[in-house]
Amino acid sequence: MSDEQPTELEPGGPNAVGKMLGLLGDEWTLLLIQQALLGVTRYGQFKAAMPISNAVLTARLNLLTREGLLERNVYQSNPLRAEYLTTPRSRSLWPFMLAIWDWERKWVPGHDLPRMVHTVCEREFAPVLSCASCGKPAAAREIAAEWGPSGNWARSVPEASTRRRWDSEQVSGAAGLFPDTMTILGNRWASALIGAAFRGITRFTDFEKALSAPPTLVADRLRAFVAIDVLAATQNDKRPDWAEYHLTEKGRAFFPVVATALQWSQRWFRSPEGPALLETHTTCGAEFDPQFRCDQCSTVVHRRDVRIV
Repeated sequence: MSDEQPTELEPGGPNAVGKMLGLLGDEWTLLLIQQALLGVTRYGQFKAAMPISNAVLTARLNLLTREGLLERNVYQSNPLRAEYLTTPRSRSLWPFMLAIWDWERKWVPGHDLPRMVHTVCEREFAPVLSCASCGKPAAAREIAAEWGPSGNWARSVPEASTRRRWDSEQVSGAAGLFPDTMTILGNRWASALIGAAFRGITRFTDFEKALSAPPTLVADRLRAFVAIDVLAATQNDKRPDWAEYHLTEKGRAFFPVVATALQWSQRWFRSPEGPALLETHTTCGAEFDPQFRCDQCSTVVHRRDVRIV
């Protein structure tokens, strides 16, 4: 499979969103991509950089190689030595990683995350999600989204068998460096639920119906989101017995992570029926193509212009 070309998905199967969540909704995968983007290439270097077992590291490197996010290059044959190099597919994930860094830095206490400097203006900066068409900042409420030809909730969640294995590995000792992000993305129902919340769903029964999820799982995910202050539970004015779940300021601030993940997914995974999601920036009326601008100088942020301090 060429890493320059998108992966063609099976008709009627998981769409680009489901495929993306199956890959990125795992902390070890995110950490490996982070290290690879920082220049780590060899097995021993990955092992030294994070508290990961040999079995999990081998499985993730094989997965990332199979999915075109890393390229395995044998540089010595006797004894066999290989390195894992980034590809266009993994390098294009840097906006997503930048969004996670910025959100965790601002909203999750107790982090010792590195500072980042925009070398164009030589200032420490925060990325501002903007529309590539008009250049203006783009908040979640300014994005109109509707399902595309391959889009529905059932096709937008990862395959259960894969996620059950990954969840069990995380329980037995994940690194814990992206704790709240993994609460949102690291569970197949949680990731779908946050998408439903951004689509305007607020009631328990509506979450249950939209996701076709067991009520116990919906209740569990809603409790988890309330616990990390991504959702707030309120009473309905007309029906006090109905609880409603609304995105908090912290929850709405997660939108750049969602936006960049969706952008990446629909660039690299294609269903024969067409896109999973269609998004419009209502401010300018153009198809929404997210990009980051520097909050200090307002210019577009490119990967080459970010320096870690």
